[in-house]
Amino acid sequence: MKLDRLLAIVVLLINRGRVQAKDLADTFEVSVRTIYRDIDTLGQAGIPVVTYQGASGGIGLAEGYRLDRNVLTDQDLASIVTALRSVSTAHASTARDLLMEKLSSIVPASRNGDFQANTSRFIVDYSTWTYSEALQQKLRHIEQGIDQLRSITFTYCSAEGVHSHRTVDPHTLVLKRHSWYLYAFCHERDDFRMFKLVRMRDVALAEGRFERRPVQPQDKPWQQEWTAPDNQTGLTLRFHARARHTAEEWFGIENVVPDGQGYYISQVAFPEDNWLYGFILSFGADVEVLEPPHIREHIRRIAVQIAQNYANPPQT
Repeated sequence: MKLDRLLAIVVLLINRGRVQAKDLADTFEVSVRTIYRDIDTLGQAGIPVVTYQGASGGIGLAEGYRLDRNVLTDQDLASIVTALRSVSTAHASTARDLLMEKLSSIVPASRNGDFQANTSRFIVDYSTWTYSEALQQKLRHIEQGIDQLRSITFTYCSAEGVHSHRTVDPHTLVLKRHSWYLYAFCHERDDFRMFKLVRMRDVALAEGRFERRPVQPQDKPWQQEWTAPDNQTGLTLRFHARARHTAEEWFGIENVVPDGQGYYISQVAFPEDNWLYGFILSFGADVEVLEPPHIREHIRRIAVQIAQNYANPPQT
């Protein structure tokens, strides 16, 4: 455990530059005294650890220090291969397949059996039940644009059904709940926007090249607008008992509370748009909007229209 912690400390210092001893102690769930003992051990092993004093001080490494690639263990390599294989279930890539082959070849033959077992412990399958060549073609065009720093053009249909022509600088592909999105700088809006790939048509590479703007994927900038407090509408939903487990999967078991009358109440918040109306309707007759009144009324009107659509036999 100590050896793993020492290696992890070095990796954190390389990636973050300077870290407080207390932050390291919290990360590894040990005392600050233990962290300082670890730092002494690293120094004795020849790792150039530097301590900085003052309010902005902390622990760091001498500038330019890097780990040798041989520091990766078989378990590290197995974790990387597992992650790559999982990503490949949603988007095939020859380059990714070759990388998995390279990583597998590093492991000596005598340990190959254990390595293969480690890479087969679990897999995250992001693929849908049906294969869409059109979607894969869009992904290839967008990846090419990202790799070559080339803008792309397409026609976009918004959730409200409005069509517009867009030229964007592609930065990041995002996979959320089996749907692909593109996070890109939009020339028409002069700002970053999120585009759902299934709403994009006639995707093509443009002639112009662009300079990549700073994006920190770990910060999930594409989600900030969605979760912004001023973009949220609070709802009170009442679920039938038969939909309880579905509601718990969406909102968490602690947010599905019995009302004492055989139903379950959830207090949730979402941006109000066509997606929200469709999401509520996806529960069918097993949900009722109690608040706010205007969303309740809107869902009622949609339900009436649906009933009217089925009131008579279809016209042929």
